[in-house]
Amino acid sequence: MALPVALQLYSIRDEVQKDMKAALVKVKEMGYAGVEFAGLYGNSPADIKAMCAEVGLTPISAHVPIDEMVKDPEGTIAAYAEIGCKFIVVPYVIEERRPGGSKFDQTIEDMKMIGAVAKKHGLTLLYHNHDFEFVKIDGTYGLDLIYEKVPADLLQTEVDTCWANVGGVDPAAYLLKYTGRAPVVHLKDFSGEKSDDMYELIGIEKKAPKRPSNFEFRPFGFGYQNVPNILDAAVKAGAGWVVVEQDQPSMGKTPLECAAMSRAYLKLLGW
Repeated sequence: MALPVALQLYSIRDEVQKDMKAALVKVKEMGYAGVEFAGLYGNSPADIKAMCAEVGLTPISAHVPIDEMVKDPEGTIAAYAEIGCKFIVVPYVIEERRPGGSKFDQTIEDMKMIGAVAKKHGLTLLYHNHDFEFVKIDGTYGLDLIYEKVPADLLQTEVDTCWANVGGVDPAAYLLKYTGRAPVVHLKDFSGEKSDDMYELIGIEKKAPKRPSNFEFRPFGFGYQNVPNILDAAVKAGAGWVVVEQDQPSMGKTPLECAAMSRAYLKLLGW
């Protein structure tokens, strides 16, 4: 059984910033069925909803900074509910908010609050991991601690399969661990080794020293990931959607070309 495939629009953010609707048309032409947002780029929720309807894409979810949701939970979540999103996602947390950090307990309470507001608006809160959540705290992965501390009715998983692999776990096995709590799965591929400047590659941290690194994100199916195992696990875990994401282009291709390569590869597998 193949699941519907969406694109995380961060992957083609320059195109989205130039012209949201034109970008959505290109995404649809590649064969994607849905999109996951990472900012609205000045477009109103009503306009975004209309664009998706006209182009024929399902607006499934959105990555929204946790501080933005904490500041105005009702307004922020209502906006994405208006668009038609079913999921809203904590995409990343700063060091203090991470498991073991000074603000981790506050982060847990914040996610409980956001999850409750999301539920009221008909959305489900998800958490999108990187690799740092796979540091163990008293023998337990930080990511597992998050899911232990926030009830499943308030927080579900969005396992990023690339970062899980980089973090040292088998992404397929980890997905299966959260069967029934894994409605959306991030499909991401990579090559090379973990390095000090990885977070510069996703545009978040600038403090890492610039140095040669062979780590790079790849179109899905063109890197190290065991694609059949991951897709099989996504189905068995009960996912409703898989989302392709590539933070930076590679292989001499543009972001749009990389997104098209990922979709074409999945089509070859019957997805």
